Amino acid sequence: MESMTIANVALAFALAVGGGALGASLGTSHHRLCALISLGAGTLLGVTLFAILPESLVVLRWWGTLIAAGSGYVLFAIISKYVYHVCPACAASHFDETATHHFSEIATAMTLALTVHCVADGVALAAGHEAETSHAHGGRVLDLSLILAICVHKVPEGLALASLLLGAGFNRAQTLLRVAAVESTTLLGGILGWLFLRHASTFWLDAAVAHVGGGFFFLAVHAVFGEILKHHKALVLTNFAIGLSAMAIFTFLLRML
Repeated sequence: MESMTIANVALAFALAVGGGALGASLGTSHHRLCALISLGAGTLLGVTLFAILPESLVVLRWWGTLIAAGSGYVLFAIISKYVYHVCPACAASHFDETATHHFSEIATAMTLALTVHCVADGVALAAGHEAETSHAHGGRVLDLSLILAICVHKVPEGLALASLLLGAGFNRAQTLLRVAAVESTTLLGGILGWLFLRHASTFWLDAAVAHVGGGFFFLAVHAVFGEILKHHKALVLTNFAIGLSAMAIFTFLLRML
């Protein structure tokens, strides 16, 4: 596995565990969690709109991009509806005292859902790095944008997951170990992405990235507009706009270089 791919995936994993450690040691206020989640959601939507879609449309055209992105959106929607919330932010907003008493019944489903989420993050990082070598300058914009968006998103993801586990009655050490175990599947996704995509054609690389982008779109829209907007509307929209705008500016500057 190439050193840059290892470094990118390891950084994302470390940030998620760092977020979990912060949540386990300091506790997680709903107000702060909403702000961080909204910022992360804005960056995910930003990388989808300003980096993934423009690059995918060149090779896949509109219909191929729609199919690939739609499959990612539908996959996350199905998992969230029939298994468990694929986004820790959404899970946290649904996690109440009643759920705490039945945590053992939902732990497996929650772990499975979040595992799919983390594997997708790892695959996205690997695909972005492979795309850099096949798309020249456009691939570099996509790769760096994916790294930034996923790394920003990983901190609140770890915080939200730690919040869930603390609310379920786990102590700090148990919480951190479980956060690390779930987030380690990001590393698995990076390895799988590298193994299956390193010799893939430009078409399949773009299809993989667009598929992940569809999942990012689901996470961003569902987390903000479907879940936490009702709690702190001004806070959520402000941080969401900051994340979205930052990605727009970042991709614009990269294209100018």
